[in-house]
Amino acid sequence: MERGSTLFLKIVVILMGIPVLALCIFGLPGMAARDAAAHPETAYLQYPFLIAAYITITPFFFALYQTFKLLQYIDQNNAFSELSVKALKYIKYCGIIISTLVLTGEIVVIILTAGAGEDITGVIGLGFILIFGSLVIAVFAAVLQRLLQEAIDIKAENDLII
Repeated sequence: MERGSTLFLKIVVILMGIPVLALCIFGLPGMAARDAAAHPETAYLQYPFLIAAYITITPFFFALYQTFKLLQYIDQNNAFSELSVKALKYIKYCGIIISTLVLTGEIVVIILTAGAGEDITGVIGLGFILIFGSLVIAVFAAVLQRLLQEAIDIKAENDLII
């Protein structure tokens, strides 16, 4: 693969991480503080919300790091290696973990707001979008991992024949 295309993809990966990092540092604490001030009866949930958000963001950044490593393997002509398969496996696991954590958060929000009469359709909708997106990435990584492993196995078999 041409070095320019992997450079472009590396820049895209970095550009994906910067807004999320900025949101984690600047946006989430302010958002939680404003919500705690607006709803004093649920102010005690401010810190559990932040902890849960940061725990959920961690696999996202790990998946971005593994994607960056995968692009480096492609640059070094090691695309068809066990390292690439391992990176795809980690990306798949990160997608599954993110989906599970968001689904758990959705269930907790539904339970906590069941009797309050709050309108949580926006929160639920956003959660399902996050779940769907991370599951699509997990399935795509799983398919690529399997195809890459099969290609490596065929290559190893051909090397033994020759």
